[in-house]
Amino acid sequence: MDTALKILISLVVGALLLAGLYTLFKDTILPTLTQKITSLFNYQG
Repeated sequence: MDTALKILISLVVGALLLAGLYTLFKDTILPTLTQKITSLFNYQG
């Protein structure tokens, strides 16, 4: 029973961590990266 509880807690913490990272990438990193790549290929020089 003790081992099952540790595994369950590990799964919940891991899922929360992955959800947080996914939200961070989706809201912060990907739009900035897309904007920089778009501006790189839109060089009017």
